[in-house]
Order: sequence, then C-alpha cells, then structure tokens
Amino acid sequence: WQRSGFGKGDKIASAITKQTDCSVISNLNYETHHGDDVVMADGSDKATKEFPSCHAKYVDYTPCQDQMRAMKFPRDNMIYRERHCPPEDEKLQCLIPAPKGYATPFPWPQSRDYVPFANAPYKSLTVEKAVQNWIQYEGNVFRFPGGGTQFPQGADTYINQLASAIPIDNGMVRTALDTGCGVASLGAYLFKKNVITMSFAPRDSHEAQVQFALERGVPAVIGVLGSIKMPFATRAFDMAHCSRCLIPWGENDGLYMMEVDRVLRPGGYWVLSGPPINWRTYFGAWKRPKEDLEQEQRKIEEIARLLCWEKLDELGDIAVWKKRTNYDLCRQQDIKPNLCEPSYPDDVWYKKMEACVTPYPKSTKSYEEWKPFPDRLNAIPPRISSGSVPGVSVDMYQEDIQIWEKHVKSYKSINNLIDSGRFRNIMDMNAGLGSFAAALDSPKLWVMNVMPTIAEKDTLGVISDRGLIGIYHDWCEAFSTYPRTYDLIHANGIFSLYKDKCKAEDILLEIDRILRPEGSVIIRDNVNVLVKVKKIVGGMRWDARMVDHEDGPLVSEKVLFAVKKYWVVGDIITAHNKKEEVKN
Repeated sequence: WQRSGFGKGDKIASAITKQTDCSVISNLNYETHHGDDVVMADGSDKATKEFPSCHAKYVDYTPCQDQMRAMKFPRDNMIYRERHCPPEDEKLQCLIPAPKGYATPFPWPQSRDYVPFANAPYKSLTVEKAVQNWIQYEGNVFRFPGGGTQFPQGADTYINQLASAIPIDNGMVRTALDTGCGVASLGAYLFKKNVITMSFAPRDSHEAQVQFALERGVPAVIGVLGSIKMPFATRAFDMAHCSRCLIPWGENDGLYMMEVDRVLRPGGYWVLSGPPINWRTYFGAWKRPKEDLEQEQRKIEEIARLLCWEKLDELGDIAVWKKRTNYDLCRQQDIKPNLCEPSYPDDVWYKKMEACVTPYPKSTKSYEEWKPFPDRLNAIPPRISSGSVPGVSVDMYQEDIQIWEKHVKSYKSINNLIDSGRFRNIMDMNAGLGSFAAALDSPKLWVMNVMPTIAEKDTLGVISDRGLIGIYHDWCEAFSTYPRTYDLIHANGIFSLYKDKCKAEDILLEIDRILRPEGSVIIRDNVNVLVKVKKIVGGMRWDARMVDHEDGPLVSEKVLFAVKKYWVVGDIITAHNKKEEVKN
C-alpha cells in the first residue's frame, strides 16, 4: 500500500504525519546497540589494552624510511633511500606523541604560506635555502614565500612560463607528478590552476621537506626514483616535472625516463628545468664543465627520441616534451626501444625497474579525445569503457558513484566539519573506484586514494583516469609519510580485507601515527569487525562511536566515527593516570 498511491494506508499515514511533532526528538542517539559488552572470539571478556606513549625520540618516526636502518643498505641507485620496513619483532606497539606546542595547521589557503614552528621544528632549510626563497623563520611560524631552487622569483611566475607551452589553464592537465619536490611549492601553487600534484622526495639531508609539504596542505609522500618502480598506476599523470631534482636521467640506459614514460598518459607532458638544459647559456652560473653538461643533455635528448617524445619547447633552462597520443608515428622510427614483456603493467609494488618501454594500450582513442577536468571526474573512465578492468562494468561504475554520494551525504550529516575546511589532507585507505573522493571534490580539500596491493580488483588506473591522485600500498606496512600528516582518514572494509594478513591493532597504530591530534577517522565495515576495532581504539585515546548504516539497523555493515584526542610529549595518556613511556 505504501507504493500504490491510493488506499486506506495512505490516508492513515497522512493523518498521523500531520499529528506528529518531529521537533520533540531533537537529540537523536546514533549509537548502535553493538559493542557495549564485547566478548572476544575465544569467549573471554578481556579488558581493553591500553597503548602507552612511545619515547619522545620517535616524534617524527617513519618506520619504513628510518635513517638508521637505511644506512645498512647500498647507496647504489639510491637503494638506501627506498622503503625498508622493520621486521615484525621491531614494530612499535605504542602511540607516536606529538611534539610539545603542536598546533592545528592553518586552514587552506593560509597553510600554503605558514606552518606553526612547533609542528616541524627544523630550521636547517631556512639557512641552506635562504637565497632560493624556499622557507623563512618568522617568530613562531615558518613562512613559505613560494620560491624554489629553480624559481626563486616564485612559483606563480614559473607556472606561467610552463603554461605558455602546456595547456595548464583549460583542465587538460589535471594530475601532475613532481619528482624531487623540495617543500612542494610547485604543487602548492598549481592548485590555483585546479591541478593536483603528487609530490615526492626522499627523507634525506633536506630535513623534513615532505613533512613541510604536508603541513602546508599539499599532497606528498616520502619516495625516491632509485631501483624500484614508482607505486603509481600506468598512465596515471597528465604531466611529470623535475626541477633540479638531481635524478640522473641520462644514466642506466634511460631507466628513469622509461619509468616516467610508464606513468605518463598518452599525450602527457614531461618538464625538465635546470641543468643541463640550455647549458651553453647557463654553464657559468652552474659551475660545471661545459663538456659534462653537453654530454648529459645529449643523452637525455637521445632517450627522449627513443621514447618517441616530441620536444615542444625550450624556455630558457626549461625543456618541455610531449608523449605521443598513439604509437603510429613511433613505428616509423629507425631505432625502436625495447618493449616490456606483455604482463600486467601495474604490478609495481617492490618490483625492480626495467630498461624497457611500457606498450601503449590497444586503443588510444579515448586519450586522443581526452576530457578536461572536471568533466572527466564522473565521465566513464577509458579503462572501464575499453573493458580493461576485469569485473568492472559501466553500470557498476555509475552505481558506485550513486552509492558513495549517499554515503558521503550521511557522513556530513554526522560530522558537519567535513565541508568546513577543517579537513584539508584526507586519505581513503581502500579507494575502490575513487567515488568517495569524487563525492567530496572541493577546493578546500584533497584526497590521497590508496589502492591496497591485495585488493581483489586493481582499480587505481580508473582513479587516475578520473583526474584524482592515488598510490599503491600494503597496509601490513607503514605508509610513506611522516606522523600527523592527515586530518581525516576513511577506511572502507580495510579490516575485513586484511583479517588474515596482519593484526588489526598494527593497522590502527599506523592510522594513529599518520593522523593529526584532533583528526577524525571513519571506518566502514561489518559489525562484528567494528566491535573488535572499537575495543582496540578504546585504549588509543580516541573518542569513538558506532552508528548504523544509512539504510537502517538491519544492515550488518556499520560505521565507526572516531576523533583522536589532543596530547603531546610528556602528557599522561593512560586510563589509570600513570605516565608510561616505551623507552626502546
């Protein structure tokens, strides 16, 4: 009778609605009736485990880029700067503290220019890069004037130079990769053009450069172009950029340029600025022998021709190449590159780089008719329309968009800060088709879409096709970032996915490490899983509550909302008012 549009039921419902004053239920209780009396799988009713604070020396601990562990590995090809994670018995079972005086970052866009000193108290760059306008120390804040090694006059001027050769202004370039990014001023200022940049740099002598980038509200990860493939999907970026990034592009048989070619979409751009470009004019200022610079540029030009890239322009000491939209012209080349074996090109996690070129997709029509952003955000991605993602149809994709629009609307009704600008750096730990990020799309925020390496369907390429950024990761290991770098972390089904792979508490400790004090977490999973998760976070100084699925209490999937409490080095953090610290 509810759907018929007529009958006795309709009249009764209408009458009752008129008599009901809904305003009297003003304070709804969203708590579900699960988890108050948790009994573990073995039948025991265990007390909540309290996690102590780690020692203050771990305040900026990056488990898989630990400086002491790195020294045990070879320096060839920057291997020692790559990921080297601790074995199981060396993982910390404690909470990483924030430094004394830690402050919530400024809201965007003020955060682009100012970072509280206490959040990353490292002054070395203010001296080392003073002339290049990277960073300045003023009172209790760092100020970022927008300069860089290659653009001391500011990133805006530099970007305008690039825009004379690359279509940055019309949405055709939406995703960029900045290799050796420094403090990511290029990525910070490309936001003005609605370009989102994945920046990366190693944890090295330029202390805390990636940490500064994330404190500024700019996407960045700790990483290096060494011996391992980059953790990005094939054809992920519209533009790749290197500004004095110290990567030896001409060495190793063109290995690094071939890896850039892999992650560039057909029709994408590669920008190289600084030495050795236009060496005849600048060799004196660079204080390097002309012969070395000439040879270096010649090698780069030869590899670019081998890759069939078209050189578009040389703007002073900036060179711009374009990857062909299809392979037709490349077939006519006298010298052809060695093509990689026909295998899955996105199998990149801990895989060695190879001196071969990733073949173009069978059909390049979609890249020849590439959509600008934001049109491509909800358009059918080329990888789905071409049927190259097994098990994902056009109908499934469109339904996924609707589902996540509904989920995000529900999230906002419970956490009304999501749209306020309070959350700038957001992570989706199990991003699927990227529809969570698409539903959130706003200039106030950005989303790091993570594709678990054990996911049933690898859809990171679909996320890239939509004009979003993403990265592969295995959540049994630490993420390549500093502590306290995300404001909001979303985890959909992550604990069910990893239930037989690693311990839930290890994943939760990693979430806690990378989450800012007073940051928020949204965990969506089966109720039985969430009951156990809620018990663990009870000992982690999180405030948490579980709510029902949007479709009501009979749906077994629930949502856990949590907020990490504010505490810093030296605070009392256990439930029994004891100051406990893990010394080792």
